[in-house]
Amino acid sequence: MRLALGLEYDGASFRGWQTQPDDRGVQDCVETALTQIAGGPVSSICAGRTDSGVHALDQVIHFDTDVARPTTAWVRGVNRFLPPSVAVRWARVVGNDFHARYGAKRRRYDYWIVNAPVRSPLAHQRAGWVFRHLDENAMRQAAQHLIGRHDFTSFRSAECQASTPVRNVERLTVERRGPLLQISVSANAFLHHMVRNVVGSLVYVGVGRRPADWARDVLNARDRAAAAPTFAAAGLYLARVEYDQAFGLPAPDEQAGWTHAYTNQDLRTDARS
Repeated sequence: MRLALGLEYDGASFRGWQTQPDDRGVQDCVETALTQIAGGPVSSICAGRTDSGVHALDQVIHFDTDVARPTTAWVRGVNRFLPPSVAVRWARVVGNDFHARYGAKRRRYDYWIVNAPVRSPLAHQRAGWVFRHLDENAMRQAAQHLIGRHDFTSFRSAECQASTPVRNVERLTVERRGPLLQISVSANAFLHHMVRNVVGSLVYVGVGRRPADWARDVLNARDRAAAAPTFAAAGLYLARVEYDQAFGLPAPDEQAGWTHAYTNQDLRTDARS
């Protein structure tokens, strides 16, 4: 029997999704918890191997097991053995034709930035921070140059092992929600550090260090040195993984839970207070 699970996790205390020699990968604690319910070793495959410090609202995994358990056991039962920073949100029995990684039609990553003169302790390790004012309109103009099927060599890390740098970015948006900026990127697949490198370059435009058209020049350069530095991992979330609707997998909450407390706040600080 093959099962698909939807996971949410705070990646701040982990070395990324993938299993690690010191057992500090999200995969390590998830498979250990699954083993408690399955009564034997479980090997999982994920939709996206998030990096160290990166979070997930909709990480999807699949695994095969010979044991029969009610779906509640794969949710509440597994969660009993997980740390507070990781939770199974849902479980579904799927056919053997389902594959968490190769079956994904598209993925969406969100990057959250607190744009305020003073850093926010409540957003520590959950969002990036830019103290200079960000011009979201200029960032939107820059983002338009990156939408479509392109060679994203300028936005891939030196450690990227993808066979090709060509990716199809279907959507790239920049939205302000009070003191927060949400940068959302949807694509068929991503290169290593691609989203964080895109965010870094959009921030350069947002603070006025580069004009909006510079993003087009960076893309055409096909040279990592042409882009801005990689932005911090803290604000990055694997927000949505989409599959064929026939599998009937649930959709996650569209917004990271902690951000609701900020969207109606004004985090400007009066220096006299």
